[in-house]
Amino acid sequence: MTNDRGQTGTSGQPAGVDFVWGASTSSYQIEGAAHVEGRGDSIWDRYCRELGKVQNGDTGDVACDHYHRFREDVALMRELGVNAYRFSIAWPRVLPRGRGAANEAGLQFYDRLIDALLAAGIEPWVCLYHWDLPQALSELGGWENRDIAGWFADYTALVARHYGDRVKRFATFNEPCVFTLFGYGLGWHAPGIADRAALHKAIHHVNLSHGAAVDVLRASVAGASIGAIHNRQPCYAATPAKEDAEAALRLAAYWNDAFPYPQHFACYPPTLLEAIEPYMEPGDLARIARPIDWFGLNHYSPHYIKADSNLIGATFGPPPDDVPRTPIGWPIVPAAFRDTLLDLHGRFGLPIYVLENGTASEDKLDAAGIVQDDGRIAYLQGYTGAMGEAIAAGADVRGYFVWSLLDNFEWTAGYTQRFGIVYVDYPTQRRIPKASARWYADMIGKERRQMVPVGNNVAAAAEG
Repeated sequence: MTNDRGQTGTSGQPAGVDFVWGASTSSYQIEGAAHVEGRGDSIWDRYCRELGKVQNGDTGDVACDHYHRFREDVALMRELGVNAYRFSIAWPRVLPRGRGAANEAGLQFYDRLIDALLAAGIEPWVCLYHWDLPQALSELGGWENRDIAGWFADYTALVARHYGDRVKRFATFNEPCVFTLFGYGLGWHAPGIADRAALHKAIHHVNLSHGAAVDVLRASVAGASIGAIHNRQPCYAATPAKEDAEAALRLAAYWNDAFPYPQHFACYPPTLLEAIEPYMEPGDLARIARPIDWFGLNHYSPHYIKADSNLIGATFGPPPDDVPRTPIGWPIVPAAFRDTLLDLHGRFGLPIYVLENGTASEDKLDAAGIVQDDGRIAYLQGYTGAMGEAIAAGADVRGYFVWSLLDNFEWTAGYTQRFGIVYVDYPTQRRIPKASARWYADMIGKERRQMVPVGNNVAAAAEG
């Protein structure tokens, strides 16, 4: 659609319908305060204490100390000009044992955060689950236990009851493909299980929990806008070998389709159905495929897949030599982002919000105390430009959230990878906006003033 100047807005909507510019974080990666005011252990607290699981023995015990410094972080977002902030609730902070008695101190923390965001003119987007399962529930089987759908529904009801008067945007899960495959199938993430049955149980029970949570939110929050956040990336064969092509198809089913397909189409991909069917009961697919309002996309790069002897017969290989890479080796292919957005638009027919996109860089303060992260700026230029191309081609993209607001705890990489547009000096917890933060703020400002396609404006920002 076009505005009254004959131009397409960034959201594919007429002028006056705002495109959402935001920033994203997650609870375990930034909050810290792991053992204060009644918070219970999560599976990541336990996993970090296992020798050799996380680089340098790092933990999320302190992280960015956002629990105590959230007002400073909200002020940073206000300076950036973002109009939305996606964060996650720490399930063990509000329900230390995952169920039963709530922790009032934990609930009040999110009250303070939400109120501060609203006072700053920033819309809170709440993700219910970003990987930090209460350890007490893990000891009861975690995502392998079908009862978890009820536990998750009860947790969702608590969140809806406390925050639904001020929060309307809810995501059920962040990247379920990652925490199930890495946590229950390959043993690379918490809780560190590598078991075929555990993986397929977890996939199905996460899907059941999604459906249950959607129903709770619909019943509890007037005007709720609900989605789920999926990491969706093309899976290419790492070599021309037939076994690698077959491995790429297998991994794509787990990575791209194991959750969106049952949640939207009430079916599992055919290649996964036989493995998951033993854990299904009559009516399950109807319980999972509840109507939602938008598709949340996390995207960084395509995957290059090779055959492997692990339980899914596939693993991640290196990209071709001619594909540029980030400092941590991830391919830089903006065209894959554009094509993914167009594919989502055609396949699912829902408004799309990009809820994670960004890159890790080798960021250091220079002699002047500045982080000149030109590589990140180039990456963001390329990817927001590709998003603009997708919008111009008809994709209904309505928002973009950079990953991440802050440098943070990056799971098994600990603090060795910096994804933030704001530098965190961990010993002092000082926040220092990087050059990319200034670039992002400038782009948001120009977009709002001009209401022209993203790709055009990125080029203008680069020239300016």
